[in-house]
Amino acid sequence: MGLSTHVLDTMHGTPAAGMAVELYTTGAGEPVLVRKLVLNADGRNPEGPLFDNAALKAGTYRLVFDVAAYFRRRGVQLPDPPFLDRVTLDFGIADATAHYHVPLLVSPWSYSTYRGS
Repeated sequence: MGLSTHVLDTMHGTPAAGMAVELYTTGAGEPVLVRKLVLNADGRNPEGPLFDNAALKAGTYRLVFDVAAYFRRRGVQLPDPPFLDRVTLDFGIADATAHYHVPLLVSPWSYSTYRGS
C-alpha cells in the first residue's frame, strides 16, 4: 500500500472532505513539494495512496493540512489568527516495503495523529 492519509473532522463527526493537503520530502535540507491534493468525500486522497510501495523510499516526509481554510469553508467562525491554521506532521519511513498510514483527527482547537494500519 505504501503511504496514505485520512482526515476526520472531530468537530462535525465527518470525514474532512475538501481539505487541501501538501506532501513534501524533507531529507535533503529544504522541504521539496511532492504533490498537492484535495481530500475526497471520505477524507482520503481521491487517487489512492500518496505513494505505492514501488515509489515509496525510506526517509523523512512532511504532510501539511490546511485546517483553518477547511473549517472556514464549513462555516465555522474562527478567530484571527486561528488557533490552528496549517497542521504540519513530520514523520519518517524506515521500511519502504511496509504500509504507512498517517491519519489526522482534527477540530479548530486540537488534533491527534498516529501510525495507522
